[in-house]
Amino acid sequence: MRRTVFNEDHEAFRETLRAFIEAEVVPVYDEWFEAGQAPRDFYYKIAELGLFGIRVEEEYGGAGIDSYKFEAVMYEETARAGVHFGGSGVHVLLGLPYIKLLATDEQKKRYLPKFVSGEEMWAIAMTEPGTGSDLAGMKTTAKLSEDGTHYVLNGAKTFITGGVHADRMIVCARTSAPTAEDRRHGISLFVVDTKAEGYSVGRKLDKLGLKTSDTAELAFVDVKVPVEDLLGEENKGFYYLGHNLASERWGIAFGAYAQAKAAVRFAKQYVQDRVVFGQPVAAFQNTKFELAACQAEVDAAEAVVDRATEALDAGELTPAEAASAKLFTTEVAHRVIDRCLQLHGGYGFMNEYPIARLYADNRVNRIYGGTSEIMKSIIAKDMGL
Repeated sequence: MRRTVFNEDHEAFRETLRAFIEAEVVPVYDEWFEAGQAPRDFYYKIAELGLFGIRVEEEYGGAGIDSYKFEAVMYEETARAGVHFGGSGVHVLLGLPYIKLLATDEQKKRYLPKFVSGEEMWAIAMTEPGTGSDLAGMKTTAKLSEDGTHYVLNGAKTFITGGVHADRMIVCARTSAPTAEDRRHGISLFVVDTKAEGYSVGRKLDKLGLKTSDTAELAFVDVKVPVEDLLGEENKGFYYLGHNLASERWGIAFGAYAQAKAAVRFAKQYVQDRVVFGQPVAAFQNTKFELAACQAEVDAAEAVVDRATEALDAGELTPAEAASAKLFTTEVAHRVIDRCLQLHGGYGFMNEYPIARLYADNRVNRIYGGTSEIMKSIIAKDMGL
């Protein structure tokens, strides 16, 4: 079946991006992997390519294209090459929607030009050491000063992707206590300058996968945040988080599908080249059946993410639909990548092979952005259960 989600502009972008990855990323990716993060100057190169400004209005230096399809191409091409663009995905997929939805015109003038140029990298700090998926249980506080000029931020966050390199951090904090009727009341969002006094980056966390993406612990001790950097209205943060989770979960869903598709590509190439018992591994019936089954699952996942992409671009992707897409594609990717690694035999366990790194990178898809169990709860609630 012919895909209809992409047009000629997307395919031209794909060619440019593929050439960029081959020239600028693949030759040095092992160095990034060993270092545990992409270098900061790499983000300037991505910015020059235009990746940060696709969905940003032209008046702020962007292309003004209101579509997620170019980001979808990026997911496919990075997975195809077996690489990861560090914290840039959080910068665009998570940071930008909050700016576009909530920032005032004055804030956009301050934030977006540097966002597009890569001069300021963005990330978002939601999760806390004791809360996990229970965002309503967060303890970080932001109290308005007596003179009303700034908030004073205190608390800690963990598992913050992009946390090492971030120049601007969207921090979720309590400005009011929860009410008996609504635990989610009282959360607000702040744009915090990471150079502010009292803001500190703790451990750069040693993760199972996504080794080139910096993930950190953060601490805030009496950090002063100007009132001009409150994002949206006070106490409505939980609503804003829920509003943007659909696009975040779409990104995880599409990325998982792209990883599964890449895994089949890696396995097919390997079994055609690898000879055992006097013949290519691809010649065995079991190999053919395994890859055929994987391809069928990838085809199904492709249909799901393409439909979700069209809905997202149209502004019609519901939280339940996004949860369903994430649940399905991440479970598909888990099965497909595992089977493709098995076809590599012992070499599939070696990090020098992209399938091994893909296996580790993929595992978090069923955890972050809401666990698979949370996705099932959202879907069940939408079903009236």
